[in-house]
Amino acid sequence: MAFTRKKTGLITLTALLPVLIIFFNSCIGASIDIEMNRNGSGKLTIEYRVSRTAESIGRLDGNEGRPIIPTGRTDWERTVSRIDGLRMASFSSRENPPDIVYNIALEYDNPQALLRCLDPSGRSYIRTENNASRLCLIFNESVPEELNGDLLSLARSVSDGYNFSITFRTDRNSTLSITDGHGNPASVPRSAEITSPGRRVSMSLNVMDFITAAGGIGVMFEW
Repeated sequence: MAFTRKKTGLITLTALLPVLIIFFNSCIGASIDIEMNRNGSGKLTIEYRVSRTAESIGRLDGNEGRPIIPTGRTDWERTVSRIDGLRMASFSSRENPPDIVYNIALEYDNPQALLRCLDPSGRSYIRTENNASRLCLIFNESVPEELNGDLLSLARSVSDGYNFSITFRTDRNSTLSITDGHGNPASVPRSAEITSPGRRVSMSLNVMDFITAAGGIGVMFEW
């Protein structure tokens, strides 16, 4: 998955944490690149950005002593240690005027470790049948009723210019399609840009289209 900022860089949001909670408390985005080998092992690279604007707003609420989201190396090491078959290859962070940028590279031994990292809720799945594989990642099951007009308006103003994206690579030809929050085929959001089929498939769409998809949103990879 990835979040890209059209004008000045990349903003990312990771499915490792509940998407809506992260976004509306931190206004971040995510860039996720999944590489999968024929035996099911591979590498997961995540780049995500935390908006400095959101961080400043949080401090006004007296939360300056609390991290917006678990972003440090220790936080990631704690998460990785709970998942068998998952290892941290690298971690780094940097700051620029609009965002704080974090980069994490993880290596996984099997698809189950990948799924536990990306979606601890267990809604996502991977299946193999007749030498064909299908990986479904559910990011958001539905839009919470609490998202009122004022909150959405604020989110739109803060997230203007940011996109969400995801890339999947294998050594075989694969396809990518959009699903709803239950893994069923869904219409493609207006802002979505999809590259498929190929050994590298990808999707990118506006953050607000990602967050507010009426029936939820997911992505299906088949190879």
